[in-house]
Amino acid sequence: MKLIKSLTALSLAGLILTSCGEAKKEEVVEEVVTTEGAVPVVETPNIVGVASGNADFSTLVAAVGAAELVETLSGEGPFTVFAPTNAAFEKLPAGTVESLLKPENKEKLTAVLTYHVVAGKFEAAQVIEAINTNNGKFEVATVQGGKITLSLVDGNVILTDANGGKSTVVIPDVAASNGVIHAIDTVVMPK
Repeated sequence: MKLIKSLTALSLAGLILTSCGEAKKEEVVEEVVTTEGAVPVVETPNIVGVASGNADFSTLVAAVGAAELVETLSGEGPFTVFAPTNAAFEKLPAGTVESLLKPENKEKLTAVLTYHVVAGKFEAAQVIEAINTNNGKFEVATVQGGKITLSLVDGNVILTDANGGKSTVVIPDVAASNGVIHAIDTVVMPK
């Protein structure tokens, strides 16, 4: 008799749980139906979110995390980031990235990363206009404190770092909620 009561109780509990689950499903369907026709609002992620969502920036994202710059680059901004792709980091001498990611090299890593950031939002058209207005070269101050010279070669924006190293913008104007990203093919280095 106790076995029958136990089975009846379990069956009743199962029925209640199942019906609750079905009710929840109906609620979700009703919510979808009531919002049908509404235009979804899609927010553009911030610079870190955009970079995190692109596999070509995985090394940069790891470096930003190691340098503890996620909060800074997720801030209000606006920022212009000349973002090295994974291929750009691969051009560095063997062991450079691994060395920079070590905790004892955080200060140097921070300097390298912030050297790629300019305060303000500068889309490609503005950059090109500034270069053309300034006799083919335009110098920008980086968040790190150094300067990068921008110029045009065959219609491409070229960055020249403090050491004479050069990088090309390969993908301009990647929109972010707090600025813009221009993907570059070589890591630029401060003095």
